[in-house]
Amino acid sequence: MTSHEDKAPKATQPLIGLSSTFMGVPRCEDFGASDAEVVLTGVPFDLATTGRAGARSGPTGIRLASTHLTWEENRWPWGFSLPDLLKVEDYGDLPFSSGDPSSMVENLTTHAHDVLKQGKMMLTLGGDHFITLPLIRAHAQQHGPLALIHFDSHTDNYAQGGPFDHGIMLREAHREETIDPTQTVQIGIRTEYKPNDHPYTVLDAAWCNDNGPEAIGARIREIVGDSPTYLTLDIDCLDPAYAPGTGTPVVGGLTTDIMLKILRRLVGANIVGMDVVEVAPPFDHAEITSLAAATLTLELLHVVAAGKMDPGSGARASG
Repeated sequence: MTSHEDKAPKATQPLIGLSSTFMGVPRCEDFGASDAEVVLTGVPFDLATTGRAGARSGPTGIRLASTHLTWEENRWPWGFSLPDLLKVEDYGDLPFSSGDPSSMVENLTTHAHDVLKQGKMMLTLGGDHFITLPLIRAHAQQHGPLALIHFDSHTDNYAQGGPFDHGIMLREAHREETIDPTQTVQIGIRTEYKPNDHPYTVLDAAWCNDNGPEAIGARIREIVGDSPTYLTLDIDCLDPAYAPGTGTPVVGGLTTDIMLKILRRLVGANIVGMDVVEVAPPFDHAEITSLAAATLTLELLHVVAAGKMDPGSGARASG
């Protein structure tokens, strides 16, 4: 008689929901031995928040939501399979001492240097937005002052706040000369700032929603040019209807559709590092925010992959 085990169907691929890495990509154990071109790292840190905490669970939430995206071999509307063009691995989460922001800064800086010196790109999952500051520092040490593409509802250029605050990163990066203010563009801003005393170009949310992704993408490319560029995406750039699970939601933001179309217009930009931050699963509903973040993370990987291709190949996104 055939046993019950003999009758059970054999899985031909990893089951949805069982992977501990983003999209089920391999784990990166040794940067020197790995042939990965992009290394993902989670930073489960939210000690620099000024509103609702919870972004420490962001990396886990994004990875879990990414399992919903694994079934599509060629992601629409891209004309290629991502693994054919880009080798991606997931390091897992950065270790640091609980309750010690300085430990996170030190460990993330060291980790970033270790990844970058192997010639690999970093894509980092937050965590609150403060994690971007040590990442910018590490990338600027390798590339010099960076152009910056900053998606957010806040300028993060505030004078108030202590040394560990998720609203001071751009102020500090400017002071440290790790970014070039003339090549820094902020997209989706819809909170108070002083336009006459602001060193960066702002494409506010109202302008973005009125003018659309083609105009936004063209303006971004005009500002950053061909310079080494860091891209940071705060999920609260999206309207709370599309990303309720975040620490400081602000209505009037971008849609996921507009955001995806903007990212597709960045193919060919000299992006050297990226992060997606401020996903707070405790305030999410039905994984809306985590799924949005996972989808945008996957889109960024396709942008990098498409940038390696011959522009005449016809395999880039049509959307």
